[in-house]
Amino acid sequence: MYSFLNRLRSPISQRIIFIVLPLMHIAGFIGLQFPPTQALFKALVPFHLLSSLALLLLFHMDWNRSALLFCIVAYLVGFIIEALGVHTGIIFGSYHYGTTLGWKIINIPLIIGANWLTLIYSAGVAAQHWHRSPFVKALLAALVVVGLDVLIEPIAIRLDFWQWVDNTIPLQNYVAWYIVSFGLLWLFYVLPFQKQNRLAVVLLVCQIVFFAAHNIVYFIE
Repeated sequence: MYSFLNRLRSPISQRIIFIVLPLMHIAGFIGLQFPPTQALFKALVPFHLLSSLALLLLFHMDWNRSALLFCIVAYLVGFIIEALGVHTGIIFGSYHYGTTLGWKIINIPLIIGANWLTLIYSAGVAAQHWHRSPFVKALLAALVVVGLDVLIEPIAIRLDFWQWVDNTIPLQNYVAWYIVSFGLLWLFYVLPFQKQNRLAVVLLVCQIVFFAAHNIVYFIE
């Protein structure tokens, strides 16, 4: 297993992955914007999110109990907070999930916890050198996560990731995103494992560009 992972982390494999990941996002953008292929690419969204997370974690260089604990907690917190949000309307506001994100349990897509893990981990790595204090770094990195959510929300509605009551995104959604992100990012920084991942910033930039491009296209329509 370790030899297999080392081969995947070889310089040649890394260069290939660094090319493939942006191409995945470019293909996804084109496929989702082109009406004849939109249904197919919407069906591929869960696979895209899961494969992005798998590649991201492949590049993690310090797998110990703390790193594993963080991944489990981030996934579970992400899933549970979404479940509470959907079924109570108290946390993020009143919304429900559509069909695009795939299989659900208690009306919550299984992939949503993985999406929280991807966003928190990527932002955490990106912001790790912004300050010495884990508290301050978590405050700053949470802004990155919320900024990305600002870009995601209009696209999520268009592509039926989720839908808001009255088609209105409440301010409390962003406040809740910030609070949850801060808590998970603080945990990310205080747990003793190395925050080194060459792919994290690349993935974060890919996601920012991907959703920003969709917003631009929808704005000029």
